[in-house]
Amino acid sequence: MKSADSADVELDQLIGLFYAAPHEFGRFTKIRATEMPAISRQLLAHDHHMTVTVERFHGCEVDLQVLQSRTDGDHYSRQIVLSRQTDHRVVMFGIVRLDLSLLTKPVNVQVRNQDLPLGRILIEQDVLRVVKLVDLFAIVPGAELTRWLHGTLSKPTNSTGELPDEGRKVVLGAQDKFDPHVCYGRTALIYCDGRPAIELLEIVSEN
Repeated sequence: MKSADSADVELDQLIGLFYAAPHEFGRFTKIRATEMPAISRQLLAHDHHMTVTVERFHGCEVDLQVLQSRTDGDHYSRQIVLSRQTDHRVVMFGIVRLDLSLLTKPVNVQVRNQDLPLGRILIEQDVLRVVKLVDLFAIVPGAELTRWLHGTLSKPTNSTGELPDEGRKVVLGAQDKFDPHVCYGRTALIYCDGRPAIELLEIVSEN
C-alpha cells in the first residue's frame, strides 16, 4: 500500500494473490454507479461496510467462510464468501488484504480466528475506520467465480476454518462450464486510525 493520500487498490494484484491467471477468474470492466442495475447499485455504490449492507438487504446475519488464506510478512490475505444464516446461500465473494501492522492485536487475533466477517470485527472492536469506495465493475465471471456466487455453503470441517477441497466439490453444484452472465463488484479501502490498512475486492450475488 501507498501513503494515505495516494493509496489505491490494484485489482490484478488482489486477484493474483490466489489466481495465477486473473483473466480466467473474470473479465472486469470499470463502470459508473448509474450503469449498474438498481439492486447491485444499492449493494455496492456506497462508503459503508459490506457486512452491514448485505445483512440489511437480505434481512439476516451472514456467516463467513474462508476459502484460502496466505501471509506475506505483515500482510494477511484471504479469499472468502459470506452466506445467509437463513439458508446458507452465498451473497458475496471477496478477496481482502490486511496490513496487520496497522491493526490492533485484538483485531489481528479475531481476523486470524476466521469466525466473524471483517466488518463485524471492526465494529465490535470500535476501530476508528473510514470505508472508501474505489471502483465499481461489471464482471463476466469465470467458471469458479460463477460456482461460488451460485453456491450453498456448509460449515467448514477442518481445524484451520477453511473448507476442505472435497467439501468444495460437494457444496458448489454442477456448473463446470463458463457462464457468461454479468455480475457486479467493487474495490474499496478501509482506513483504520487514518491509515489505509485493508484492501478489498467485493462481488455480490443477488440470490
